[in-house]
Amino acid sequence: MLRILFFLLVVLAAPLSAQSYGPLQTALQAEPDLVERASRRTVNDVLARLAYTESPNLQAFLEAWSDRRVVMRGADGLFFIAEKDGDTYVLTDIDTGATSQLPRDDAKELRPNAGVRRVIGTALIEFQLNDPRRDARIDALTALERAGSAKLLEPLRASMVDEPDTEVAAMKAALERRLTARFDPDPAARIAAIGDMSDSIAIEDRAALSRILSTDIKVVAGTPPDTDNVARVLTPGDDLPLAEAHALLVEAGLAKAPVTPEDRDAALIAAIEGATVAGVPVSSLNDESARWAAYGTLSGATRPETGWGTIPTSDFDDITIFERFDEPNRDVTDAAEAASWAVETRLALHQTADLGLDALSLASIYFLAAVGLAVTFGVMGVINMAHGEFIMIGAYTGYVVQTIIPDYTLSLIVALPLAFLIAGAAGVALERLVIRHLMHRPLETLLATFGISIALQQIAKNIFGTQARPLTSPDWLAGSWVISDAISISWIRVAIFLLALVFLTAIVLVLKRTRLGLEVRAVTQNPGMAASMGIDSGRIGMLTFGLGSGIAGVAGVAIGLYAQVTSEMGAGYIVQSFMTVVVGGVGSVIGTLAGAGLIGGMQKGIEWLNPSNTLAAQTYMILFVIAFIQFRPRGIVPQKGRFAK
Repeated sequence: MLRILFFLLVVLAAPLSAQSYGPLQTALQAEPDLVERASRRTVNDVLARLAYTESPNLQAFLEAWSDRRVVMRGADGLFFIAEKDGDTYVLTDIDTGATSQLPRDDAKELRPNAGVRRVIGTALIEFQLNDPRRDARIDALTALERAGSAKLLEPLRASMVDEPDTEVAAMKAALERRLTARFDPDPAARIAAIGDMSDSIAIEDRAALSRILSTDIKVVAGTPPDTDNVARVLTPGDDLPLAEAHALLVEAGLAKAPVTPEDRDAALIAAIEGATVAGVPVSSLNDESARWAAYGTLSGATRPETGWGTIPTSDFDDITIFERFDEPNRDVTDAAEAASWAVETRLALHQTADLGLDALSLASIYFLAAVGLAVTFGVMGVINMAHGEFIMIGAYTGYVVQTIIPDYTLSLIVALPLAFLIAGAAGVALERLVIRHLMHRPLETLLATFGISIALQQIAKNIFGTQARPLTSPDWLAGSWVISDAISISWIRVAIFLLALVFLTAIVLVLKRTRLGLEVRAVTQNPGMAASMGIDSGRIGMLTFGLGSGIAGVAGVAIGLYAQVTSEMGAGYIVQSFMTVVVGGVGSVIGTLAGAGLIGGMQKGIEWLNPSNTLAAQTYMILFVIAFIQFRPRGIVPQKGRFAK
């Protein structure tokens, strides 16, 4: 009955000609000036009139009004939804949907300010929560998250009853819990909702708890009143800088601001009479103490015991400075503090797990980059400074394959074995042409491979240029595996980890289950005895060098998927590869795995402690390796045979 009476009043308040209008136009014509010049103070009255119409077109009108697509026709003051079409408007009747055209000069655009648009947006949320369009409901939840209020809590709960989409229903339930924790009039309901949030690390839940625990600083003489929900008492000089604490006292009218040298000098200058100030010759005011003394005489003030321009400690006597919760209910803030502590503890565990995944991912990259070096170093005792360039060769192989085969999945399948073959062939060529002739001359081998490294980089620059080349991953490797708000890892890194496991298994099987592996182990442990048994150590060295170089080529394809391919990319991994081999144990595949895990974990830990300086992590890692080999010179898993003591 009240609704009918209200609508009749709206109709009677409108011009007589408005009797033929639809319900929305009738409500707007009751006070068109309020619509045309809407403000945050008056727009709610207009929205109330519109809401009573219960028109099915209300949502579309509010959306258009918020988007500044509503105009008022100059001839009769009627409101329409308008779309610009050159010099004309295409008008849509807000009640019937009928369209017409009007010159743009004959209409006035309604341009609500940001405050009015926020109020309209809040009103729209109630409609959009039940919108048949899924995206519209999600947009409404996003808007409600930003501008939540007590009056929208019940509409949200009502919309949850018939929500057909399970994902949107879960989003509504989570948002209802957060709004209940903040706005429900029943403290018990708020405390229960806060307790449920203690099991979540979602950033929205953490933000809601933070809002409940928001504080401001207050200063009182004596003790805080019982009406204030005190978070903690602040000690000037410890919890709060002394000057900042005293400024709060001055702002509260509980102390006088200390006189600054600038204030003092201004007062002295203003009081100059002839050549004196307060009977003191101006010429004698050539030091601070004289100026303060003259100021004391001029102002009649007594010099503080701590000196002019300083903060008297006596100003803080019988004064309490404290943080006060904005939330007045102590039980609610106690529950929020307990939930916040539980959430932060859970978040720390998740962040530790995320750091562990990052370390595992980095370790798998280092293992792929270093395992080939471990095999060649263990069998031949050669320090190959060009090992990083085999990584670069593999990466460029992947890039070239992608330019020929545009299907990224197929190109990756082709690139991995091709990179192994090309980098392996390059390794065999290096061993046949250079390494074999420099055996047992480690310094000359090191210098020669270093020179070859530079030469290979220059060749790559001549062929591919100096610009970085992309190696695009397939769509199924895009994005990340999101476990929680704090734990995620890119699918590329997951793939690299699995690739590292595949190569670990393959190398172990080759070394343990094949004749080639038996011969490699024999040459590694005792080359003289192996030669006496008829094993061709030269052939084994060549095959081993090719195997190690081929693995480096595969590592190059994997690394190129998340890092751009350049001629210098291999140089960035040579140091880590050597550190991994030395720490793990020269010639040991399992040792290389352990070394990669230790190096990767240590580097991520150092980067976490000092995230702004990645160069520091490299420096600390080198220092760690130097210290480590002092206590365990043969690595974590020392190799038997050749290096045994």
